[in-house]
Amino acid sequence: MQAKAVARTVRIAPRKARLVIDLIRGKKVGEAFAILRHTPKAASPIIEKVLKSAVANAEHNYDMDINNLVVSQAYVNEGPTLKRFRPRARGQASAINKRTSHITIVVSEKKEG
Repeated sequence: MQAKAVARTVRIAPRKARLVIDLIRGKKVGEAFAILRHTPKAASPIIEKVLKSAVANAEHNYDMDINNLVVSQAYVNEGPTLKRFRPRARGQASAINKRTSHITIVVSEKKEG
């Protein structure tokens, strides 16, 4: 059984969020929380919130034991980009892309044995 949580259109660049999400993929949930708490990246609290949601979904919707949960899938997809402009010299403007992310975490119960 799997439980899933998704945070859509989160205002952090996918490239930066993937650095953190790669650290927790395949880990036990308790270990993943410890890693996220000690990772000094802006994406850490956001990903921790999504992981908490996935664990809560597993516990309340599927009656899974939270002590046996493992992060089976964790990935970041690109969301819509907010396009902004920075004024430059001689009346020009350069583009600024404020990227957003869709963060998905799937937890499942580890097989005994």
